[in-house]
Amino acid sequence: MIRDVIRSMRIPQWTKNLVLFAGAVFTLKVLDPHYALSAVLGFLAFSLATSGVYLLNDVLDVERDRLHPQKRGRPVASGHLPVAVAVPAAILLLAAGIAGCFALGPRFGMSAVGYVALTITYSLALKHVVLLDVLAIAVGFVIRAAAGVELLRDRLGSAAAVELSPWLLVCAFFLALFLAIGKRRHELAMLEGDAARHRVALGRYTLRLLDQLVSVVTSATVLAYSIYTIAPETVAKFHGRPLFVTIPFVLYGIFRYLYLMYAEEKGGNPTELLLTDRATLINVLLWCGVVILVLAWPEG
Repeated sequence: MIRDVIRSMRIPQWTKNLVLFAGAVFTLKVLDPHYALSAVLGFLAFSLATSGVYLLNDVLDVERDRLHPQKRGRPVASGHLPVAVAVPAAILLLAAGIAGCFALGPRFGMSAVGYVALTITYSLALKHVVLLDVLAIAVGFVIRAAAGVELLRDRLGSAAAVELSPWLLVCAFFLALFLAIGKRRHELAMLEGDAARHRVALGRYTLRLLDQLVSVVTSATVLAYSIYTIAPETVAKFHGRPLFVTIPFVLYGIFRYLYLMYAEEKGGNPTELLLTDRATLINVLLWCGVVILVLAWPEG
């Protein structure tokens, strides 16, 4: 049963919370051991809270998950993890995660509470409303990115000590929206006529509509990131360091995901693709490496 609880925590999904490190990376604090340690602890605490939400969502969606060809194997949907055990485990994870976030700082704690409130609202209502479901997921990523900055502000003790470019938050929003729409497309193609039975909002999408949304959001994501790297405030913050050299890696990552979604009919689980698709993983590691090199680049 403990093993089933751990499975339901969806630890591989914690990779979504890596966006918390954006605050440390793009405010040039990632190379400072003190702030880096705070970011790691914040990541772990925040991830415990998100695991509590995952488990609670499995309880709320147990009947629909049993109709899904993949989700039916989850511990709660399959009956291996009783609801009577899953609910207390979810509450315990939520309490531990939020308490850990508040221990690191009040701003970070309130950010975690805001994220949990959004995801619970999503599970209860928003995911059943067409278009609002994917927008809510994207907003969740923005809250994650902002939470990383709030954590640094807590550790610095000054609300004005750390600033994150609005363009970076826009990038997080569009990238998350891109992945959410791709996931919806994969689910719609896989479930076909049973899409509405699994989720009302999913049945109201069409492949043509989702393809149009993918086109719009893909362009917006690349454009937003490109503008961020060359924006005057970014150039000033990085003291002239050439952050724009990371644009090709972002472009390739998006192209690779489109290839997997359309040519190989994947895309239902972006986190799984990040961990299993070798080209995607190498690209992300190269992007991280180039960002670190840019941070260490002589000022100019």
